[in-house]
Amino acid sequence: MIEGLLLPGMDEDSEPFFGFTAAHELRVQCCSNCGSARMPPRPMCPNCQSLESVWELLSGNGTIWSYCVPHGPLLPAYSALAPYNLIIVEIPEHPAIRFCGNLVASPNGAINEIDHAGIRIGEPVQVVFPEPVDGVVLPRWQRQGATN
Repeated sequence: MIEGLLLPGMDEDSEPFFGFTAAHELRVQCCSNCGSARMPPRPMCPNCQSLESVWELLSGNGTIWSYCVPHGPLLPAYSALAPYNLIIVEIPEHPAIRFCGNLVASPNGAINEIDHAGIRIGEPVQVVFPEPVDGVVLPRWQRQGATN
């Protein structure tokens, strides 16, 4: 566990997402009216203004769309881990939706355990779920075909 880790704020719209990640499911909020996917979760569809939504289960597969490697100065909880990777993942079910997280070798591995020099845009990844931190499970990503 990382002391001082910044965790996302929970609200009525995002709470279901983190309930699903705690159950090791990656889901995206979709409009019940027009089917548009949206991330981050919010109360109204930006496409048709409907207030009705459902949570679609995703395969958990994706590709690295982009990445960055933060260096100091950083927030205290992260400075000892720098440099580390932060990847942006495009999912095939909804190519306009992207998730961010860390590329790790194992679900509970350190966010700096992957050599960032080897990360490639377009590389296939699979979602993994680490142990909760203060009751929150933040999805991470592992190279497809990697073993835990």
